[in-house]
Amino acid sequence: MNKRTYVLATALVTTLTLAVTGCSGGEKSGGGRTGKNPATTTVGTVLGGTPQKGGTLNVLSNQDFTHLDPARNWVMPDMDFGTRLLYRTLVTYKAAPGAGGSELVPDLAENLGTSSNGAKTWTFRLKPGLKYEDGTPITAQDIKYNVERSFSPDLPGGPDYAARYLAGAKGYQGPAQGKHLDSVKTPDARTIVFELHTAFAEFPFAATLPTFAPVPPKQDKGPQYDNRPFSSGPYKIDTYARDKQIVLVRNTHWDPKSDSVRKAYPDRIVVTMGLKGNQIDDRLIASSGSDASAVPWAQLRPESISKVLTKADVKARLLAESSSCTEMVQMHTGRAPFDNVKVRQAVQWALDREAIVTATGGPAVTDASSAAMPGSLFTGGKQPDTLKIPLSGDPEKAKQLLKEAGKGGGFSTSLTVSINDKAIGEAIQQSLGRAGIKVTIETVDPSAFYDTIGDTKNRTDLVYTGWCPDFPSGTTFLPFVFDGRYIKEKGNSGNHSLFKDDAVMKRMDEIAAMTDGGQANKAWQELDGQILAKAPVAPGAMKRRSLLVGTNIAGAYGHISWSGQIDYATVGLKDPSKSSN
Repeated sequence: MNKRTYVLATALVTTLTLAVTGCSGGEKSGGGRTGKNPATTTVGTVLGGTPQKGGTLNVLSNQDFTHLDPARNWVMPDMDFGTRLLYRTLVTYKAAPGAGGSELVPDLAENLGTSSNGAKTWTFRLKPGLKYEDGTPITAQDIKYNVERSFSPDLPGGPDYAARYLAGAKGYQGPAQGKHLDSVKTPDARTIVFELHTAFAEFPFAATLPTFAPVPPKQDKGPQYDNRPFSSGPYKIDTYARDKQIVLVRNTHWDPKSDSVRKAYPDRIVVTMGLKGNQIDDRLIASSGSDASAVPWAQLRPESISKVLTKADVKARLLAESSSCTEMVQMHTGRAPFDNVKVRQAVQWALDREAIVTATGGPAVTDASSAAMPGSLFTGGKQPDTLKIPLSGDPEKAKQLLKEAGKGGGFSTSLTVSINDKAIGEAIQQSLGRAGIKVTIETVDPSAFYDTIGDTKNRTDLVYTGWCPDFPSGTTFLPFVFDGRYIKEKGNSGNHSLFKDDAVMKRMDEIAAMTDGGQANKAWQELDGQILAKAPVAPGAMKRRSLLVGTNIAGAYGHISWSGQIDYATVGLKDPSKSSN
């Protein structure tokens, strides 16, 4: 970190540094850790060497994007794709394997931001000469405009750091009626100033998110902007047929001299959607024709893991970076019978986490979870086990809790999972069934999953989903998953248990106000256990992102700040002439 421009309290710097370099695991922007990769003998290996410029990179996908609009983009793979290829943010992460991927570097801004007023004011100065895909200049006012767009009710689902931290933001509804945020100032075309209602020394980490990408007002088309974001990055959208294919071509107005991160090796990037997961796996294992120049969007299916690990030449093409995301069963705490803590605790005790690990491909790619936050946010890099529940669950204990709750005969409920996680849904269904909880599974296409579970009035009682810290701090985990003050009727993110507990929220505010980073870190860890005791969620698993690449792929590694997803800033081809154009 450049201490000349990035001002943090000394204790917080120490905390973040420890989190970045001292733990195992590694995924989201705070990931910063590298775990054992079953595909390689060296942590942080780059597959295929240095790419050659040119050719077509193929991406084989089972789904469309959830959102590409930077005001709405808050799903890890989508953020990786959007911020590495289509639009730039004030700050970003270094393009590097292993722990190096957690390092912040300037992107549109000249530095990592300058703080004043006790870290309540942050100022960024844009690099000169930045342009959009049509050659028009990128301005500070365009970044302010996208921050304001993120408040619009018709653009739900995106990062809400701006809503949480900007002064005077409460009740703001976006710029549609000509109303603007006084707490975001643009004194000139290259300067943007953010005024916060509380100290936030970690603000540069938040500035990596798509919220802090530019959107020119003249190009904004409201919800339709999702179909055609205007490029400030190395590629622009040539064609986009929803649920079928998106084709990216070079943005000739992107200046590589202004960008230390993105290498833009391929001439074209083609994402083919709607493919079946097993079909993708088999094509990449065979790696013939254009598939030799392909990478996957989704992880290997559990049933494909053994096909890969048992063949040395195929295994050599496998990426499996550890994850700092945790997945959990989230229960609708505002709806009977899950408004009863005993019922929720029964779910915790009935859940068979060993079955979930098996359903996701086994211990080679998945670990059972015992806490809400990932191990990377705990001292020593390992999750504590405050609930002391056996990995396989305890159906008899669960039945006793149900009896105490007046549900001794059991009850029926419904669970929503992504169609990719159907096997996990079945594992949950079977394990809860042992305690008399009859579960009906509802599967949703991955591209619609978060919008579906984010509709708080029409969703099921149970959802299986996860959360990844945006940077190495409990600040970016527990408040987003358990603070009831930010629940939305539509586009609800993180807090899918709809948990609203006054004591927990008060404690969150107290921790957020701490100036000692070490003290805050310890407090977040303690709060994790206190929340689990109130049982809004049942911990599930932590997956590694297992991705198999084609034989003609070079420069591929799982980036820890993008949940182990391939870093699109540097991936390309060994021999562009072997790719189809």
